[in-house]
Amino acid sequence: MQAERLYERRRAAYQKRYEKQQQAAHRLSNSRLLTIAAGLILPIILYRAHNAQFGFALGAIALVLFVYLVIRHGKVRSRLRYADALRGINQKGIERAAGRWASFPDSGAEFRDDDHPYSSDLDLFGKASLFQWISSAQTELGRMALARFLTEPPRERAEIEARQAAVTELAGKLAWRQRFEAEGRLVREKLQPAAPLLAWAEESHPEYLKPWLKVGLRVLPAITVAITLLYLFGRLPWQAPVLLLVLQGIILRVNGTERGQLLTTVYRHEASLRTYAAMLERFEGRRFTAPWLTARQEMLRDAAGRPAFAQIRHLSRIVERISNRENAFFLILNIMTLWDYQCMVALEEWKQGSGRSLATWLRVLGEIEALSSLAHIRFDQPDWAMPAVVEPGRYGISAVQLGHPLITKGRVANDYEMTTPGRITVITGSNMSGKSTFLRTVGINLVLAYAGAPVCASQFRCAHMSLWTSMRLSDNLEQSISSFYAELLRIKRIVEAARVEKPVCFLLDEIFKGTNSQDRHQGAKALITQLEREGAFGLVSTHDLELGDLEQASEGRIRNYHFREEYQGGEIRFDYTLRPGVSTTRNALYLIRMVGIELDGDRDHVGSPFPQPQRP
Repeated sequence: MQAERLYERRRAAYQKRYEKQQQAAHRLSNSRLLTIAAGLILPIILYRAHNAQFGFALGAIALVLFVYLVIRHGKVRSRLRYADALRGINQKGIERAAGRWASFPDSGAEFRDDDHPYSSDLDLFGKASLFQWISSAQTELGRMALARFLTEPPRERAEIEARQAAVTELAGKLAWRQRFEAEGRLVREKLQPAAPLLAWAEESHPEYLKPWLKVGLRVLPAITVAITLLYLFGRLPWQAPVLLLVLQGIILRVNGTERGQLLTTVYRHEASLRTYAAMLERFEGRRFTAPWLTARQEMLRDAAGRPAFAQIRHLSRIVERISNRENAFFLILNIMTLWDYQCMVALEEWKQGSGRSLATWLRVLGEIEALSSLAHIRFDQPDWAMPAVVEPGRYGISAVQLGHPLITKGRVANDYEMTTPGRITVITGSNMSGKSTFLRTVGINLVLAYAGAPVCASQFRCAHMSLWTSMRLSDNLEQSISSFYAELLRIKRIVEAARVEKPVCFLLDEIFKGTNSQDRHQGAKALITQLEREGAFGLVSTHDLELGDLEQASEGRIRNYHFREEYQGGEIRFDYTLRPGVSTTRNALYLIRMVGIELDGDRDHVGSPFPQPQRP
């Protein structure tokens, strides 16, 4: 695969860069040790040799050299971490392209919602999920945006088409996407939830912006420092600086607890702010042509037209001053300069100019991360189709070589069309023949199409529909709800949606399986007929072969398809190929025998093999 080979080359290149920076870091570390040793030992030797001036000069030179080496070492360590991040990103790309992505640590499990119309049934989140496969989002906001793209389809087709163009452009900018991701990956463990920061940015403390207070905060500390220096030079008695320091200490105690809490709140986001600024600078500094991307670049300005990344970086530098609160000498500094007040004034001035824009800037950042995640699909799978999403009418779905995107080995693709008048498909077939998987194949590709991503098909056209599923339902002991009643509640919501949210696309797997066969058949027949009357599109999988009669009764508005199996050499073989018509095969009794359960007449065939089912 072309993408996998490119990831391999880039991983190898960054591996070499990592090793080179690692060697440089070791050399600088050793040089620092030698410099500090020489700076300590040589002045002592020269002092004892009665050459103290030369010794002190060497000590000063060693100190300057040591500071220089510390700065160089910090830069090399930064480049080392950056190379390591890019090496890891390309290794992840190799594993994703090769289908080894189910072990990726970020599965998005916290976004699972059993009450959502389709996310749980279609494996959008959790182990071996769509989110786990594609996500490269590093910030909380990016992960939330990706989850929103997968679960909240746009109301307008124009938004889907705009995203498609943006995904296509981002897919062609692999180096940019990886560097953008690397900025977040470097400090992912230190990133904080954004909600407290956004709440802080919306708050206002105008008392710190009063002109007389700002003037006083500049003048009073300057007087105190000057008086203290005059005392140290013996020009004033000690009472003068002490009086001023006591006064400033009293000023600090006014609302000191509240002020300290506010400063601590924003200080927790120091690493996050640096990362946001770096990622936004990557985005704002790149030239894009897709309207979706350029529109978001235009949103990254404050009221004065200043770029978002520069304003967030300015906030980051203000927050760095707050770190002095952890310094052992901070108490003296704070009293001498009213440091807490100075920080509060600077923060309130920043909020006055940019505070209300911060939520928009971070939302845009999250959306870019989400779209970059979708761009992985376009880059890794260049043969997949970018779907045509059309207004509802004749087409529900029309697909050529449609496959499940999460099945990377042994994927079987099928052509499928769900168009007027055959708006509803009833799929029959034996156990394990592929009915449920095909329903999920249709559903997850619709999710990708509405998100703005490519789909696993060579051609794909779909209407802009509201998607609903009823597939994985279980007992809810906490609410004393049986699986059958849980299914009824879900079906009720689907029927209501078909009346109100037209058009609806529904995927129903083995409906009413929690009741007896007669009631199941009558209930399923009534439900399918009602959904057809409401104009819904959908697929229904069932073991109930009698539902095949609906095709003739509906004059073709309901159509039959099936999966089947073959028996060769004492083995069951499934080809997972969708065929028109009603299933003519059954394998339940065969599978029952396979697990060792004897049926009537089996004792006459003692020793008969019970082979395992096989994939073709």
